[in-house]
Amino acid sequence: MSAASNRSPSTDGLGVTGVVAIGRNEGDRLRRCLASLPRGVGAAVYVDSGSTDGSRELAQSMGVDVVELDLSVPFTAARARNSGIRRLREHAGTIEFVHVLDGDCEMEPGWLGRALTEMASADDIAVVCGRRRERDPGASVYNFLCDVDWEAPAGDARACGGDALLRLRAIDEIGGYNPALIAGEEPEMCFRLRAKGWRIRQLADTMTWHDAAMTRFDQWWKRCVRAGHAAAEGFWLHGRSPERYNMHRCRSIVLWGAALPSAATAASVIWFPWGLAAFLVFPVQALRLFARERRARDARSAAIVAGALVIDKFAQIQGLLLFAWRRFSGREATLIEYKGDEAHGKGAISR
Repeated sequence: MSAASNRSPSTDGLGVTGVVAIGRNEGDRLRRCLASLPRGVGAAVYVDSGSTDGSRELAQSMGVDVVELDLSVPFTAARARNSGIRRLREHAGTIEFVHVLDGDCEMEPGWLGRALTEMASADDIAVVCGRRRERDPGASVYNFLCDVDWEAPAGDARACGGDALLRLRAIDEIGGYNPALIAGEEPEMCFRLRAKGWRIRQLADTMTWHDAAMTRFDQWWKRCVRAGHAAAEGFWLHGRSPERYNMHRCRSIVLWGAALPSAATAASVIWFPWGLAAFLVFPVQALRLFARERRARDARSAAIVAGALVIDKFAQIQGLLLFAWRRFSGREATLIEYKGDEAHGKGAISR
């Protein structure tokens, strides 16, 4: 592992910290995102992936450097973040840390200072992240599920999401984000960092506010499909490692999304009507998950989360099979977008 810088972020960290935001057609969300950046950061870059709503002009008017992503190459959030980091290096060579965030997120006041203090606490910390929160979790059940998805215990973590403070020396050591990944690029990058001896730190503090704007079941379903695709691709890349990266996750998807439904269907056909009882495995699983979630939530919220955890396996197996089909047919992977035309797709955050 490379030796970390001896400069203390707690004293002059903002001046050697850059920010990279990525987005497409985020509208007012981008304005709020850029306005939330603290004064004193060394540089800020917005990477645009083909906006038609004036996002580039908006960012420039706010004094933010703009990179227009080359769309002759298929878009990925990983490639956008790498491009932003590269621009920071070109125009602000003294940058030692970079905070990445999505254009539909706003940074919590005071967060960056707390993250830099944590980064300064140990030389082997490569990433510091906090609690991403949904701006309006009560607007829809799908927004609420997004907010639940961001939950993570404080301490050493296995991965971060799309918003995080990065130590550039660590990122250089592993070659940055994998630009080929259409989803799951953050956990995959963190896997490579951990393999080199770097640590990921999760703080309990609020880091950013996210605007999912999900109002329909099909949007949530596509988001789950993307998570399954990311799990499968991560396993394909690193499943043979000592950690068996994503093996448990893929096993769970296959078990609950394919093996048990197939077995229950076969039983119901062969031993009809008594075989239909095999489908009771799913409500039993939902009840088990409800009991677990009830320890931390009210009954309604626990029921929603438990039901979603059962249902999302059917979407995730679709994503897993989609990855397998693309891989073995030689088809190029394309984004699985859940927000529609008004926003770009971003990597899945599944922890």
